[in-house]
Amino acid sequence: MSPTVRLGVLTPSSNTALEPLTSAIVASLPGVSAHFSRFRVTEISLREQALNQFDDSPILAAAELLADAKVDVIGWSGTAAGWMGFERDQRLVERIRERTGINATTAVLALNELIALQDIRRLALVSPYTSDVQQRIVAHYAAIGVEVVAERHLGICVNHDFGLVPEANIDAMLDEVALAQPQAVATYCTNLHAARLAPGFESRSGIILLDTVSTTVWGMLRAAGRSPAQVQGWGRLYGW
Repeated sequence: MSPTVRLGVLTPSSNTALEPLTSAIVASLPGVSAHFSRFRVTEISLREQALNQFDDSPILAAAELLADAKVDVIGWSGTAAGWMGFERDQRLVERIRERTGINATTAVLALNELIALQDIRRLALVSPYTSDVQQRIVAHYAAIGVEVVAERHLGICVNHDFGLVPEANIDAMLDEVALAQPQAVATYCTNLHAARLAPGFESRSGIILLDTVSTTVWGMLRAAGRSPAQVQGWGRLYGW
């Protein structure tokens, strides 16, 4: 195993949450560092111009910039596959590998791997998105046999504004969906300040929190040959 591991993270341009959170998560891991490359994302909706932001071309260009830093793995820390189809992320990681020669993963693919590993069939969903985006995510999980038994969303479409949602508001939504007794709750947006809430929520509810900033880190560490269990204080998912 290499004494150093560089995690390359693809980041929506208007995101302000995932970079400090990702860096904080890996800060205690000896020899592990996080490096970021942005591409333009400003709106989350089902409008054509918003969907076109996730065309592969700018994402691959950002991945090539990370490759210049000789990162060990590239992770797309974004959740667009939730409403655009999980197969999009599967194709994206293949193209990143072809273009850069570097292993790749995504927030959604890692989340779905965790769901499969733990045979989660009852999931709750918390996001800042609009109703139509949220319902598209719910439908995609239903298609793979995962029932969203409770959900809360904030009706926001401006990506920058997701990062302004207070942690107390997110905590309140977590407690509301926990009443449905899901097997896990997913905070489905990498521009929410939700990752830090995992230990407190899990302690009071007994339900695991699968935050998508954390699932990205979990997936990147595994892809880079490091055990996610080395991460302490950010929730139970790292022990899976």
